[in-house]
Amino acid sequence: MELYDSTIREILGRIEANSPRAWPFEAGKAWPDNGVNELVLTRDAAFELGGGSLPASNCTCVTTDGSLVPEDRITLVGPDLGAIRADSPFARIVLLHVNSISGDDQEAFRTIRDMEFVKYHVFPQGYMMRISPENGREQVRVGKQAVKRGISFRNIGDSFIKKYKENKLIDHVHIIFATGDRALCRELADTGKKVDAITMTLNHIMDGLSTDCSICAFKEVCDEIEGMKELHFKKGSGPMQL
Repeated sequence: MELYDSTIREILGRIEANSPRAWPFEAGKAWPDNGVNELVLTRDAAFELGGGSLPASNCTCVTTDGSLVPEDRITLVGPDLGAIRADSPFARIVLLHVNSISGDDQEAFRTIRDMEFVKYHVFPQGYMMRISPENGREQVRVGKQAVKRGISFRNIGDSFIKKYKENKLIDHVHIIFATGDRALCRELADTGKKVDAITMTLNHIMDGLSTDCSICAFKEVCDEIEGMKELHFKKGSGPMQL
């Protein structure tokens, strides 16, 4: 059972159809980190990613299928940070290949959530992120000085991957950035909502709530995602299989 795998394939298909650029992970190229989120004022900003009513999203998908995330990689669709001249649509997607997660279902679920929360612990200089868990939006204000110093999505991707690799359960990380293309970023935002729905359904299952499908608010997700319903009714009978 691979709860996120079909979504990962869908994401990769969309990205590959848009002539992406890609780079391997190099820890030495990670952008300097402040240790805390930097306040970039409007007057000091070159532009915003996902500002205003523009599409802005992030999501994280976990898999144990190494063929889906075979290496550490940064992928970009659209203009890089040094080429953006105005506010732009934005999406950031993280695909994680993890090794076997041991423990009971609750422990495994907490492990997955800990991986997702890495996004709150990366603080690149001149790159102020504002993440809203309620609606899945991720907006970024990029400072003028950072642009002058050559900040790029490759640098930012290296920063994220470097942080993820501190977790020994994570084998490979694929960071995907999309900018410029409003339609694509909107599609990826819709995909992010689907990923959030899967994760919320897992949370529902782990909380041991009703197994009466006729009244469950997450029935649509269980019906669509292969293996979700089986996990619901077999929770606790063995280690969770992603």
